[in-house]
Amino acid sequence: MTTTRPEIIIQGSNDEDNWKEYVFKWKAGNLKDPPRFVEPHMPRVDWQMWFAALGNYKTDRWILHFMGRLLAGSPEVLQLIKVNPFPDTPPRFVRALLYEYHFTDDTTKKSMGEWWRRELKGEYTPVMSFKE
Repeated sequence: MTTTRPEIIIQGSNDEDNWKEYVFKWKAGNLKDPPRFVEPHMPRVDWQMWFAALGNYKTDRWILHFMGRLLAGSPEVLQLIKVNPFPDTPPRFVRALLYEYHFTDDTTKKSMGEWWRRELKGEYTPVMSFKE
């Protein structure tokens, strides 16, 4: 196990200015979502995202293929996520950012409804798109 909680957040955009997050079923993402417990089941993609966050996309190249399938609007891949922010047509661009997640304190949880706070660590992947 780790002593920190790095999380990869995948986003899509049609203009590279306005980005929308893909929400996964089990991993931390939305700050207001409580932690999910699914013992003994280990959701494959969500768990692989955790391992990928411990390294980089050059060693975990599957994530590039996953993001390519998001660009293509693959129904098989989209069924693995909870919320597709592009339900009508796939985005033109995708990127992944790396955050470190921490639990909030009780005061923040009660006043803002947020279970998590996160700190941007940087870019995980560069912006990707299909050639036009």
